[in-house]
Amino acid sequence: MLEGRIIGFIGAGNMAEAMIRGLLEAKLVSAKQLMASDIIEARRQQIDERFGVQTVAESREVAAKASILILAVKPQDMEAALKGIAPAIDQTKTIISIAAGTPIAFIAERLPAKPRVIRVMPNAPALVLAGAAGIAKGEHATAQDLQIAEAIFGAIGKVVVVEEKHLDAVTGLSGSGPAYVFLFIEALADAGVKVGLARDVAKLLAAQTVLGAAKMLLESGRHPAELKDMVASPGGTTIAGLHALERGGLRGILMEAVEAATIRSRELGKR
Repeated sequence: MLEGRIIGFIGAGNMAEAMIRGLLEAKLVSAKQLMASDIIEARRQQIDERFGVQTVAESREVAAKASILILAVKPQDMEAALKGIAPAIDQTKTIISIAAGTPIAFIAERLPAKPRVIRVMPNAPALVLAGAAGIAKGEHATAQDLQIAEAIFGAIGKVVVVEEKHLDAVTGLSGSGPAYVFLFIEALADAGVKVGLARDVAKLLAAQTVLGAAKMLLESGRHPAELKDMVASPGGTTIAGLHALERGGLRGILMEAVEAATIRSRELGKR
């Protein structure tokens, strides 16, 4: 599917680097199949030195040579980026956007007729090849375009296909979710310090506990409530802790956080 195809990145920031790394480590492509443009010379040099990927200053050069284009610019820079690549776009190219809050229609309106656009909402753990991404297909994108996006983002984590209207919810959950988890880990570590553990020990135990619990859930395929009940023995320490969490309203707070982030994502998409 990706064999012989040139994948071009418009923007070479952290997420683009994560994708380049993932594609190369998964051996889905060779470095010769990748190109990236960025206005910052130092960033271009870093990508070239780390991965042996050709980098250029002009986005139009990447757009002309690549058959798969990944728009990895900040949302506020999207208008200028689309203007720069539009002359090189035709219906043979797959266009994948990872700009948060930027609708497919916004992109399609600024490119030549009927562009094949896929919109993706990745998240920060893609930087360690453990991301979660929601993918939505534009009106003129093909089934193969969708498969290409799934293959690319599958190299840096898990992928779900959703309708575009659900990408704001993906943003609120998995897009913003790492920050919630970092806060949770920090709180667990603080609690460990409060009950007598050294700071570095508490942080390690908290982080590994979250990692292990997530891995256990994904690999077992069991419902989280079932796994929770498995850990909580009658009259034991865990059920006492769970009681405290329920009394503090942890479930409701997390649900409100996801909802608030989803609403904000919708607001940003209407700018």
